[in-house]
Amino acid sequence: MTVIETINNSKKPLFTFELLPPLKGHSIERTYSAIDRLVEFEPAYINFTSHRNETVYRERLDGLVEKKTIRLRPGTIALAAAVKYKYNITVVPHLLCGGFTKDETENVLIEMKFLGIDDVLALRGDPQKGMRSFVPEKNGHANTVDLVNQITDMNKGKYLEDNLANATPTNFCVGVAGYPEKHFEAPNLKIDLENLKKKVDAGASYIVTQMFFDNDKFSLFVDECRKTGITVPIIPGIKPISAVSDIKLLPQTFHIDLPDELFNAVAKCKTDEEAREVGIEWAAMQSKELLKTGVPGIHYYTLGRSDNIARIVKAAF
Repeated sequence: MTVIETINNSKKPLFTFELLPPLKGHSIERTYSAIDRLVEFEPAYINFTSHRNETVYRERLDGLVEKKTIRLRPGTIALAAAVKYKYNITVVPHLLCGGFTKDETENVLIEMKFLGIDDVLALRGDPQKGMRSFVPEKNGHANTVDLVNQITDMNKGKYLEDNLANATPTNFCVGVAGYPEKHFEAPNLKIDLENLKKKVDAGASYIVTQMFFDNDKFSLFVDECRKTGITVPIIPGIKPISAVSDIKLLPQTFHIDLPDELFNAVAKCKTDEEAREVGIEWAAMQSKELLKTGVPGIHYYTLGRSDNIARIVKAAF
């Protein structure tokens, strides 16, 4: 079943999580180990992040600087397929606008179809490192709405080449991202919600939120979505604090607020291990509260570590 079919047919809230592909040159075994710690909790599906090419500058032996384009974490689709058939579980690869042309996007979707993967999370992606604003590839998508439209067209049997005879329609279920504290590029929450509705109107079946640490902000976000006319399921995304530095890095990176109580508790920690314990306790509390409100599920951002997620899920579900 696709994600939306699973949501609609489930009699209990779903537990899901996200993993990063291994760094180039590393083994898939670490991914398997992370999943093995969580399979007992019967995850409904697993997301796999996608990463665009990065431009790096490296000094050569002759002292000159060489510009190189690299992808640090390749293999999203292959990894998702390997996990799908090893664990017999639904997988959701991320598909980005950034770094991909429309033709490359179509080819990736065709590969996914051949592999039996019918779920995708459509994202614009971040600006390339060193750039202040997002710049699409030539003949690429500038925003998620256009990406969702391309996927929806393929579900109707419409490919980029108009002269394809008897083109087979795909059956992709599309998820998109929502931002309880608004996307940092949006001028205000109203505009951000209007953009989110455009993604849903284009064909998205559900929304997964960016991480947040204040459940009241999620509840307000859901209320505002409903007022805007967004009716699809909205799944809260949770990331536990895992290091003392998170209280500085997470707000800077993701443009989110931390409640005073959480910030003060982590700031008092002398070690990252102490901070992880605070993060587990806070995320478990968040999860319990969210489940009481009747959310369709909770999605956890693991960053490749799953031992803390296992403790949170065991305490909350």
